Amino acid sequence: MRAKAVVGSFRAASALSRAVPEPVAELAARGIGTGVATLAGERRRIVERNVRRALGPELHGRELRRTVNEVYRSYARYYIESFRLPGTPAETVAARFTTEGYEQIPESVEAGIGPILALPHLGGWEWAAFWLALVPKLRVTAVAEALEPPELFQWFTGLRESLGMNIVPLGPSAGGDVVRAIRDCHVVCLLCDRFLAGAAIEVEFFGERTLLPAGPATLAMRTGAPLLPTAVFFQGDNHHAIVRPAIRIERRGSFREDVTRVTQTLASELELLIRRAPEQWHLLQPNWPSDYVAIGRTPPVGD
Repeated sequence: MRAKAVVGSFRAASALSRAVPEPVAELAARGIGTGVATLAGERRRIVERNVRRALGPELHGRELRRTVNEVYRSYARYYIESFRLPGTPAETVAARFTTEGYEQIPESVEAGIGPILALPHLGGWEWAAFWLALVPKLRVTAVAEALEPPELFQWFTGLRESLGMNIVPLGPSAGGDVVRAIRDCHVVCLLCDRFLAGAAIEVEFFGERTLLPAGPATLAMRTGAPLLPTAVFFQGDNHHAIVRPAIRIERRGSFREDVTRVTQTLASELELLIRRAPEQWHLLQPNWPSDYVAIGRTPPVGD
């Protein structure tokens, strides 16, 4: 019963988002984001810590509260826009999406290998996947975190598949599925600014040691796929994607040493992208050992 209620609420929100005019949806997103921010509790504390990492420890008081509220408004916008994407005409998507460094993506596909886009939880990345599938008509595979209840994950998978994405659930078989997608010249999207489970690498990220997933570097080194740090920013009413130059993945030492080196380089690239718009960084969960300590929880341990 609870699962049906949760999925039903998302279905209703999705339908309502598409039913109202865009300006109304935008106002609703700001209102919802502001309301959730005031009630977020533990997650608000995590967001406060994250924006101070990106903007500096001197951020406090009114400016800190304003920035945190903007994070929640941005996150609400992400959901509202994602809900409204199905059925959006190709010409609308093309007109509202700009890029820097995009040429690296088709160059890789034309060379016979799918590139890996390594993204932070920033802005509206679903727009990027939809644009890739709808405008240049590239095949897109994304790895998605499993959600509870499972029915909600199935609903979100259906939504993303309706946008042209092939969804691979995060789990033991994900690596093999992604390798096949790379070899089939899919553009692979990996959200990688947060460690969830599996193999991890300890890196310095925003001045603190923490774990990030080993997957992006491991996949790039095993397949030869370009590893492209990428972010999709809200820019006014539109969206702007930045694709950074591919990270060098040549072998220099042991496989583990090379994966560690590449993952550290990726962490530094993610910092650069996040610092462009930390108010759009939708990382609401603890990600550093000090975060877990601050909220009285035990940090995870990688494989």
